Amino acid sequence: MGQRVRGRRWVLVGLGAYLLGAVVILLAPVSYGGIVEAIGDLIREGTGATWFGYGWIEFSANVVLFAPLGFLLTLLFRRPWWGAATALALSVAAEFAQLFLPSRAASPRDILANALGAAIGAAVAWLWVLRRERITSPSPPTGTTRSR
Repeated sequence: MGQRVRGRRWVLVGLGAYLLGAVVILLAPVSYGGIVEAIGDLIREGTGATWFGYGWIEFSANVVLFAPLGFLLTLLFRRPWWGAATALALSVAAEFAQLFLPSRAASPRDILANALGAAIGAAVAWLWVLRRERITSPSPPTGTTRSR
């Protein structure tokens, strides 16, 4: 079995596990407000950063949640824009679904944070793929000249 097939299988398994976890987190009919408040209180009391509000925690959590999706989709499609755009479409779909869950609230800010996370993940994957391909691709012979 080729390395590319094994790599693609790894990406699909990772993507399946990620999507399962993300669906539970994004669509569970529970409010995560208590968790966000506890983290916010811990940060403010532990660091004295009174300016650090709950919105920053939620925004950061959404960035972190969608970075793996952008990463895995970019590895799957081998195109960073496809990975980021697909993650954005999934983010919009998740926010739309949250409109119908009484304990959840859809937000354009969440879509922005999700898109930022997906773009970061896609960029990291693209840089990793480019570096790996540059290392494994044969280099041109030394001492050759280009014909004009």
